[in-house]
Amino acid sequence: MARYFYKGRTSRGEAVENTVEASSEDALSSQLFNSGITPIEISPAAKINETVSFKRRLGFGKPKTEELILFAKQMATLFKAGIPITRAMNGLAQTTHNEYLREILEHSIRQLESGQPLSSGLAKYPEVFPNVFLSVMKVGESTGRLDDAFAQLSFYLERDKMIKDKIKEATRYPSFVLIFLAVAFTALNIFVIPKFAGVFAKMNLDLPIYTKMLLATSDMFVNYWPWMLATVAALILGFRQYVSTDAGRFNFDKGKFKIPYIGGIIRKAILARFCRAFALTQRSGVPLVQALTLVANAVGNNFVADRVTSMRSGVERGDNLTNTATATGLFTPLVLQMIAVGEETGQVDEMLVKVAEFYEEEV
Repeated sequence: MARYFYKGRTSRGEAVENTVEASSEDALSSQLFNSGITPIEISPAAKINETVSFKRRLGFGKPKTEELILFAKQMATLFKAGIPITRAMNGLAQTTHNEYLREILEHSIRQLESGQPLSSGLAKYPEVFPNVFLSVMKVGESTGRLDDAFAQLSFYLERDKMIKDKIKEATRYPSFVLIFLAVAFTALNIFVIPKFAGVFAKMNLDLPIYTKMLLATSDMFVNYWPWMLATVAALILGFRQYVSTDAGRFNFDKGKFKIPYIGGIIRKAILARFCRAFALTQRSGVPLVQALTLVANAVGNNFVADRVTSMRSGVERGDNLTNTATATGLFTPLVLQMIAVGEETGQVDEMLVKVAEFYEEEV
């Protein structure tokens, strides 16, 4: 089947346009008439440039978090206003500035027209929509409350983005300082110390051990810098290869919590994300075992994901949430206490939202 672009008008005179798949222009024209749309223009859709396709496979052009937040907010508003889902999606597809997101929406519209739910169309793009996003949507579809589902998702994405931005802010200054020190240390050893080394050599002095060590380091930088550069490059490539493995990523994510100063910030941020995501699934009515699986994939840390998965195993054995959370050794007393209170009162989502807000402020 080929792809065709059409422009037309509905029975109310509203202008519509879209890109769809059809066997021929005549077949598409008949399909549009049957759906109440009078076609004005039908033409073959332009094929996606191969370079663009390659870039998308590498992740370029993927919708930013801000665009997903706007999409979720707009969908929530349109549903609350009673706009039909296909019409709402058509409007968003025509107004979005991201080509990739526009194609996703157009594909989802075709899925809707063929009788598939919206979550089914979006599920074909896991690199854009995370599991938590799709699961909350499915619950909203099954309960007929997609407006609430999109409203919760927009709020969750906003808070999650805020945490990520704060982590970047917290690590930007120390990272800059370390880079500056490394550059200064290298320049000192290559350009400054060698001049002093010549002076000391002419004076024929018995230098202190620390001065000798400094001169030896400078000599190594001057004479062996290609080997040092190759060693650094090899270490970086080796590290990237290591963290690309499951064991390497697990150990690296675990080690993040032990970094002085920064480790505490990262831990609080991840706990806030866990609480926020878990509260979202509970408010949406996702079953507990499935919710823990989704949250494990959403926290963005393999070490924490492993601990959350162990919680799921404990719940499957019949243990309560508080005991399984305590057994992980991951959560702070505050989180454990709020989970226990939430289980007693039946308001786990409310308690976890309070914890998330507290840690977000701490970050």
